[in-house]
Formats: sequence, C-alpha cells, structure tokens
Amino acid sequence: MNIAFHYIYRDGANYKNFNTVIFKNNIDITIEELKILLKTKLICEEYFYAEEWKLPDLHFGSWEDEFDHDFHSFEDINYTNETPNAELTMAEFLNIIKETDWV
Repeated sequence: MNIAFHYIYRDGANYKNFNTVIFKNNIDITIEELKILLKTKLICEEYFYAEEWKLPDLHFGSWEDEFDHDFHSFEDINYTNETPNAELTMAEFLNIIKETDWV
C-alpha cells in the first residue's frame, strides 16, 4: 500500500493550510518504522521545514512578520490506496529525513 503523509501550516493567527503527500511505498517500509524515524527527526516531535524535506510549502500568499514562521507541523501518516502525488520516491524521502540534523 502507498503511504499518506499529512501535515499542516498554522500561522500565528491560527489560520491553517493542510496537505497530504502520497508516496508509493515501493520499499515496503511500515508505518511503525516510519513513525520511529520521524520522531527522531522532528523538532519537538512535531515540527519540520517543508522546503528542506522537499515537500510543498503551505505558507499563505504573502508573508506577515507578526504571524508567519518557517515551521510546518506533522499531523499523521497512514496507509492508503490513493494514487501517489509525491515528486519524490519513498526511498528519496527517507534519505532526506535521515540526513536531517535540526535537533
């Protein structure tokens, strides 16, 4: 099955943009394995920089210094039968995550 990676951008005024990236799971990683890896790489087990993980940026059209910041929030991952929409393969995405050194 494919894997859905759900995440959100929430600005300081609590406006939200949501996204789901669907990866073809051609390396047969389990959700449990992926969650363990993510927990070690997310900032405070929640935040990440979408640009550095090669995921679509969910910021709103204009930058407001009072409300905007760089962090995106991980929401969840799950198996899905939905068609992949990711620009990366699961293997490429995992390599990017493994190279993360934010903490």
